[in-house]
Amino acid sequence: MKRISQLALSTLFGAALLACQSGPKEAETQEADASPSQPLRMAFGSCNKHDLPQPLWEPILADNPDVWIWMGDNVYGDTHDMELLEQKYQAQFAHPAYSQLREQAQVIGIWDDHDYGINDGGKYYSQKEASQALMLDFLEEPADSPRRKQAGAYASYTYGEGQQRAKVILLDARYHRDTIYRVDGAYLPNETGTILGEAQWEWLEQELRNSDAQVHLIASGVQFIAEEHGWEKWANFPQELARLEQLLITSGAANPVFLSGDRHIAEISRKTLANGQAIYDITSSGLTHTWSSWRPEANKHRIAGDHVAALHYGLLEIDWEAAEMHTWIKGEGGEVLLEQKIPLQLAN
Repeated sequence: MKRISQLALSTLFGAALLACQSGPKEAETQEADASPSQPLRMAFGSCNKHDLPQPLWEPILADNPDVWIWMGDNVYGDTHDMELLEQKYQAQFAHPAYSQLREQAQVIGIWDDHDYGINDGGKYYSQKEASQALMLDFLEEPADSPRRKQAGAYASYTYGEGQQRAKVILLDARYHRDTIYRVDGAYLPNETGTILGEAQWEWLEQELRNSDAQVHLIASGVQFIAEEHGWEKWANFPQELARLEQLLITSGAANPVFLSGDRHIAEISRKTLANGQAIYDITSSGLTHTWSSWRPEANKHRIAGDHVAALHYGLLEIDWEAAEMHTWIKGEGGEVLLEQKIPLQLAN
């Protein structure tokens, strides 16, 4: 019997949606039950062109994840033509191996810039409402989903029960994001700008402060921890990054781990917060294409080896009994390219 059979069927088909709150801050929370005796397994990835070869679905299927998480650039739209964007989503949706994954695992996800519709785009993209609707169609969001009623595609999902609950928080780093400018090959910091917008910040604070989950997986397209490269990252908005780190401390949210994409490489980063807590960022970015060749790139927070510039996907498994999260970056043959075990502080 496939592993996804251990998740509630109402979650698999998106029939049991619970609104987190009323009004414009609404987002989606789904409940799913994973067997207490078996680890929860999730696969994730980003940077996927619908018209390129997609060799990674076979090893992903072999890993038999309970959940697949799209991390952004799920198709490459880069257009103001919504008919063209819809055609690209339809082509990806119909891909035979991806269709098999949709039957085997629950699929959730968030966008980044290319599926949002414009490279490195933010809040001034004129087609963002229509683009959001198309992404939610691709993700098979029900017509009455709270994600279809709010400005922005952010959402949360909770898996498990009792003391074995994991929450996935998908952050929208595009819809409300302020402008940044690129000078001499690097983006300049926007010292006062926002990534999430105030409504999404209020929602995120409630998601963390009111959560009884034992693990929190927080995802957005761009990297959270890496700060030395000149491309898009949370560090381009230092006020936002500081607010996020402070929220992790004050909310007391258990075991936060970041997931990110965008960079066309894979790497694992770790940083220590002001209260001494270690946080991790697992970057998986390269389902159909990565850098044309490997080149050194500085990241003082990188652990678990160097960065990977080969086709790959991410996999994590939460082992409740061992109190650890095992994470991997895996290649075309399912081979392990990077690996990291993250200890979990679990309530008794």
